[in-house]
Amino acid sequence: MSGLRLSVVVVSTGRPDALRRCLLGLSQLAEAGVEVVVVADGPGLDAANTLPFAARLKAYRQAVPNIARARNIGVQAASGDVIAFVDDDAAPEPTWGRAILSAFEDADLAAATGPVLGRNGISVQWGPLVVNGLAQDRPVSPDRPFAEGFVRKLQGTNMAFRRVTLEDLGGFDEGFAFYLDDTDMALRVGRAGLRTRWVPDAVVHHGFAASVRRNAARVPLSLADIGASSTLFLRKHAERPARAAALLELEAVQSSRLLRLAKARKIDAYKMRTLMETLREGIKAGEERDSIEPGIEPVQGNFEPLCDQDPPKPRVLSGWPHQLARLRAEAADLVKSGQPVSLFCFGPTPRKHVVRFTDGGWWEQTGGLYGPSDRDGPRLRFTTYHARLSAELSRISATRGL
Repeated sequence: MSGLRLSVVVVSTGRPDALRRCLLGLSQLAEAGVEVVVVADGPGLDAANTLPFAARLKAYRQAVPNIARARNIGVQAASGDVIAFVDDDAAPEPTWGRAILSAFEDADLAAATGPVLGRNGISVQWGPLVVNGLAQDRPVSPDRPFAEGFVRKLQGTNMAFRRVTLEDLGGFDEGFAFYLDDTDMALRVGRAGLRTRWVPDAVVHHGFAASVRRNAARVPLSLADIGASSTLFLRKHAERPARAAALLELEAVQSSRLLRLAKARKIDAYKMRTLMETLREGIKAGEERDSIEPGIEPVQGNFEPLCDQDPPKPRVLSGWPHQLARLRAEAADLVKSGQPVSLFCFGPTPRKHVVRFTDGGWWEQTGGLYGPSDRDGPRLRFTTYHARLSAELSRISATRGL
């Protein structure tokens, strides 16, 4: 590994428990010497302060919720050669930092992104995508040239930049208080002719936790920020004749989203109308919103790594459902002593598997002995416990560091 240093920035508003879990995950990265910068509201900082490594975090208060501004605060405080971003409701696999640093050994690389797994911890939520100036994204093979007008999409919950790139581009645009701040940066990186890369081993789990903008059922509380940021994005990146059609498409997409929620009985007709009104209000506000690229100063502080030594290899615990309480208690004790843990619990059923990083700080995979983990695999497989455990360990060994 080269002498590159990695800083990770985590922005958090209204999710102290999720932030604490995210920071626990970062503390278990297989690559020691990673600096962690937290920009959060008061409850988030209070939660971070309960962690045993709190004194080694670079922590800053976010006075007003604005994800782009908070990212810039984090970038300004970070001292690494490479700066990565993870959302507070996410957890990186232990080898995530190592994969990022390995990619940036290519001296010409400006930015990178990798897979984001969804709520079940197995299915891909976001794979390799490209995006254009209309904020339209589409899947792409990582090794094929992009269509004209498209650049690599950088997912905000799993993206990394060479610090000098962020300095040269002036930081994140603070006009994007929420939504499309990462996509705006991707356009700026791509249109500057800078090299980007898809890093398949840099894996992040994303939970889509409740926030100040959506509830636990993923129902939006307002669409105003989406409307405002979309309008600013189009004003900044799209030709004028295409903007009106793009905004109509935005309304259609959000209307379809709300219809799906209504069919699932998560919202009613009145809530649908109210949310669409917030979207239109946001679009109107976005017509007047200014683009703000404040600039990033060169490194000013010292690099402060979260850990000085690589953590031990993860301990594997496994058993049947009737043993789960005991296994969890054992996992909790091991984590408190600094030992990462991967826990597997399989019942004699065909239930689908779920993987999660727990609030207690260990990785846990549960499901049926005969059920699928990889959703593209067979729906039912007959096997022994030992063979199934070996297969699951093999499936995750590269990213879990087993």
